[in-house]
Amino acid sequence: MPSREELLAAYRLPDRETPRIRMNFIASVDGAATVHGGSAELGGVTDRALMQILRAMADVIVVGAGTVRAEGYGGTGVGGADAAWRTSQGLPDQPRLALVSRGLEIAPQHPFFAEAVARPLVVTCADADAARRRALEEVADVLVCGETSVDLPAMRDALAERGLRQVLCEGGPHLFGALYEDRLVDEVCLTLAPRLVGGDAGRILRGADEAAARLRLLSVLADAEGFVLLRYASVAGGEGDLS
Repeated sequence: MPSREELLAAYRLPDRETPRIRMNFIASVDGAATVHGGSAELGGVTDRALMQILRAMADVIVVGAGTVRAEGYGGTGVGGADAAWRTSQGLPDQPRLALVSRGLEIAPQHPFFAEAVARPLVVTCADADAARRRALEEVADVLVCGETSVDLPAMRDALAERGLRQVLCEGGPHLFGALYEDRLVDEVCLTLAPRLVGGDAGRILRGADEAAARLRLLSVLADAEGFVLLRYASVAGGEGDLS
């Protein structure tokens, strides 16, 4: 397993002032992003360690409502050495957590809010149900970005205005697709799991128009179990680029 120091070095941010959106996903060798509806069965010790490192580096962890319902996210945060690392860098001990939802079909009692280790954010649009919005305002800071749908460039800017410039997005695939369509993805952190899944599981990116976007490989790490950790940067300026 790569050491903590190797993970920190491989995923080090060049700066904290430039707004940046990182995607973090795991996929099987045959491209499946889930097994039985979730990603847990794909993961391993190294993948979980990397997730904590990426969360520790982030100002805010952004997730779509569907991913919250599928994966839980109750009490999501960093602990131990990762929280200590954050404070040593002059950061709050916990990153914020932000839910992206147009429909706001999630209860204020959901563990995402009830077990939050730092006050969460909700990113929605002006046309979202007013009663649901008021209810969520009791348990989260609500950002209105866009009129009839969530305006993702406006979301990035609104987060940056609050000092939340380093964004880690953990999905799901449709949110990844929307960020890709808006050319907002700066990095893709992909763990390739030594698994074959089959079935009809989806890929890490869904809902976007087909295009061959170029990526630049930044680092590769592997562990004894066969997990491969790939870090890519977007390549700007070409057709189908990510930024």
